[in-house]
Amino acid sequence: MKPSLQVRLSQHLALTPQLQQSIRLLQLSTLELHQEVEQMLEQNPFLEADDEGVPSYEQSLDRASAPERSAGDGTAERDDTDGRDDGDVKGVDSAEFGATEREDWENGTERDDFDGIRETPAASAGSSGDDDFEPQERGGGGISLQEHLRAQLLGMRLSAEDAAAVHVLIESLDDDGYLADPLEDIAALLVPGEDEEALLAREDLLERLQCALRWLQSMEPTGVGARSLSECLVLQLRGQPACRALEVALAVCREHLELLARRDVRRLMTLTHCDEDTFKAAQALIRGCEPKPGRPFTRAEANIVVPDVIVQKAGRGWKVVLNPDVMPKLRINDLYAQAIRGQRNGSASGLSARLQEARWFMKNILQRFDTILRVSTAIVERQKAFFTHGEIAMKPLVLREIADELGLHESTISRVTTAKYMATPYGTFELKYFFGSSLNTDAGGNASSTAVRALIKQFIGAEDTRKPLSDSQLSAMLEEQGIQVARRTVAKYREALKIAPANLRKEL
Repeated sequence: MKPSLQVRLSQHLALTPQLQQSIRLLQLSTLELHQEVEQMLEQNPFLEADDEGVPSYEQSLDRASAPERSAGDGTAERDDTDGRDDGDVKGVDSAEFGATEREDWENGTERDDFDGIRETPAASAGSSGDDDFEPQERGGGGISLQEHLRAQLLGMRLSAEDAAAVHVLIESLDDDGYLADPLEDIAALLVPGEDEEALLAREDLLERLQCALRWLQSMEPTGVGARSLSECLVLQLRGQPACRALEVALAVCREHLELLARRDVRRLMTLTHCDEDTFKAAQALIRGCEPKPGRPFTRAEANIVVPDVIVQKAGRGWKVVLNPDVMPKLRINDLYAQAIRGQRNGSASGLSARLQEARWFMKNILQRFDTILRVSTAIVERQKAFFTHGEIAMKPLVLREIADELGLHESTISRVTTAKYMATPYGTFELKYFFGSSLNTDAGGNASSTAVRALIKQFIGAEDTRKPLSDSQLSAMLEEQGIQVARRTVAKYREALKIAPANLRKEL
């Protein structure tokens, strides 16, 4: 075969390092972005934080409460001025992005890379549950469960060996206050080996740990150090005044918790040899127990969600602004930058590259928040009824609609709506919460799956707890509202709302 030269033309998409960084920054959550910024501040000497004159989240809300110009037509307004002040990413001009670079950044992934939500009922209805914590779930003033127990241990007159054994068990507790590992495993970990001497030492240590466990289980909160739910409930019930109902409650917790979970009342009454009134009193005692003794000591920070954008009332419409608390406040160090400009030799080329890197990083952050604001504004425009009437008025919405409206790729919308949150008059929601598939109605229109879930929640909230609604009854009630939903779909939506089936919702 003769060697020959051939010329071929082909097109392919090349992602520059700057474009790759832009795409990566877009999909980061707020916490991950701040970690990225901290890392860049440590690595690049030309980049520095600018924390002067930065308004807080609360100040931005106060400013928003001042008289605003009316939206007139009731549409959502986009206000870059309120969302981004002079201290945010200084020295960056988005116009420096070329038209091609901007288009590549917004659509720089192939369709196969689409990692967004499917056009099926949105599963993020539970996202709004972040606003429904009980106060005890928000944390216990900053002290951990281990610190609370160690403080009690200091007041107990125990020998050094017993105190050390209790301390070991305290460190073995999980966040719920349960003993995470069996005593045998803890002893084997502390005294390894299989020779006779090690086995004897391990047996002595196991006896000491068993004694230490009794000391631990005598501490507050009651139930701490339990090895199972049954033991946790029994430890708490022992502190109640003696009565027949207490005997029944102890018997149920020790031997029949599975029957209690299934609400098999008749069998429980037969096994415990009690009447209905006594069993109701026993059930009330069990309900008064805390199944997770460590819950009041859970760190509050784990439950806090900081919104990326804030939706505010503006006349007859709604306005979307960026939350200044989540925007990194960065600027280029002028002294270093001027020093680089004054050098013309080749030794400054490396430093010039670092300066350009800092500028690109700031541009990409600015572009990230600009895209979040654009997408959020488009969502608010499409879901105006939600901000007026609540989730029951949510409309069907899929990623493609927002992508087509803004001229972006679906994968870009997916990245923007993942782990980004919006503060609304009804609470803080992930942006994905506003997307839901369409269900047919008798009138020929469409209903959002989110609105259907809200209706199901409303029906169950108003039901007679002695005769709870089954999934078939809920399906029939929805059909009366003109919404065609199969029983299996109702069951799926109910499970997504973390609502138990009818037999488990029934009150005795």
